[in-house]
Amino acid sequence: MKRIIIATVQNQSGVLNRVTGMMNKRQFNIDSISVGSSETEGIAKMTFVVEVSDPQKLEQLTKQLNKQIDVIKVSDITDKAMVARELALIKVGGNGPLRAEIQGIITPFRASVIDVSKDSLTIQVTGKPDKVEALITLLRPYGIKELTKTGVTAFLRGQQPAKQVTEINSFSI
Repeated sequence: MKRIIIATVQNQSGVLNRVTGMMNKRQFNIDSISVGSSETEGIAKMTFVVEVSDPQKLEQLTKQLNKQIDVIKVSDITDKAMVARELALIKVGGNGPLRAEIQGIITPFRASVIDVSKDSLTIQVTGKPDKVEALITLLRPYGIKELTKTGVTAFLRGQQPAKQVTEINSFSI
């Protein structure tokens, strides 16, 4: 099952390498990583989407993350009310009449054309990962020349306290 893990860390060089190295050694598959500075100077937030097979593996992951010297806090927000977004840039082949057709497809997704050349359009879309994937699927028949995605970034909605993942012992499937 895919889990969204937020790690609050010291914003220093080498932290990402140490954290991902630990995950690699323990054979956790990282679907995506998004890292950026936070509202506090010197602190960054890492958002991981990881494939975890069972609750014990999830507990192992969070305990190992918490042991990292630069990690301040680890939270699993998968089952919480959260805001999660992803960005994709999609270059699609198209000219003349196809451009209007493509524009009609991207409009309901609130996507926008950010670059035009004689034989292609570059489209930007942001939103929930399933929305981004749906647009990519619709654009495939037009010939996707290039595609890149940021990975998920997320945090809890409203004033919910982020549950420390070390309390995962009560987790059940």
